[in-house]
Amino acid sequence: MVEGMYARKDLAKSGGDLESRALLKDSIINGKNWYISLLEAINLWESAEETYKGKKYHYLILGEAFDWLLLAQRLLDTVAGLIPEVEVTAFLVNGMPPIKLNKTDFRRLIGGKKYRAYLNYFYGITVEKALVRAVTAEVEKELGASGRKGLLIVENEAYRRLYGADKATLWKILMPGNNAVRNNFHVQNVFTYRLFQYRLANCEKDRIASDTRKGLLELRRQFPETVRI
Repeated sequence: MVEGMYARKDLAKSGGDLESRALLKDSIINGKNWYISLLEAINLWESAEETYKGKKYHYLILGEAFDWLLLAQRLLDTVAGLIPEVEVTAFLVNGMPPIKLNKTDFRRLIGGKKYRAYLNYFYGITVEKALVRAVTAEVEKELGASGRKGLLIVENEAYRRLYGADKATLWKILMPGNNAVRNNFHVQNVFTYRLFQYRLANCEKDRIASDTRKGLLELRRQFPETVRI
C-alpha cells in the first residue's frame, strides 16, 4: 500500500485539491507549459476519490494503484478553453502529451509516492488487461471458436491458463458481493488488480516475468504510444 499518499478518502474541498486546481489554472494563464503544470497539479492532489459533476471518480484502486490519467482528465476539464483542444485530445485519447519527459522528470513532477502508485496501476491494470487480451487471442487461434458460446469457451480457457480457474469462479473468489455491478468501470479495475495480485501470489517468478513481457508486447502492439514512463 502507498502510505501517506492520500490522508483522506473523499475531500472535494481539501486544501490540496483546491491548491492543485488553482496551481494548474494560474500556471497556464502565466504561460507555463500546460502538461508540466498538470503534472505539478497532480502532485498536490489529495483525494483518492470524489464526486464531480454527478460522476464518481476513483483515482486510487485498493489503496495502491493510481489512475493518473483519470485525474488528469478531471483536472483538465477545469481549464477547458485555456488549452488547445487538439492537444488535449491527442493526450487523453491517443496518449500523446505535447512534450516528452523522461522517467526521472515525470517522477519528480508528480512525486515519488504517486509515481510508485502509478506503476502499480500500469502493471496491475493496464498491462494485466493486455495480458488477458494476448492469451485470449492465442486460445481463439488454437480453438478457432466463434459465436457467443465459442467466445465464452475461449475466455474461460484464457483465464484458466493465466489464473487457474474460469472467470466466473475467479469473480466469486475475488469479488464477493459485487455481482450486480460487473459492468462498472471501477469495479472492473478492482477485479483486474486483484487478478494481478492473485497471479503474483500463485505463479513462479519465471512465469510472472514471462507473462509480464507478453502483456507489455501486446500493449505496445495495440497502443504503440502507451509505454511505461
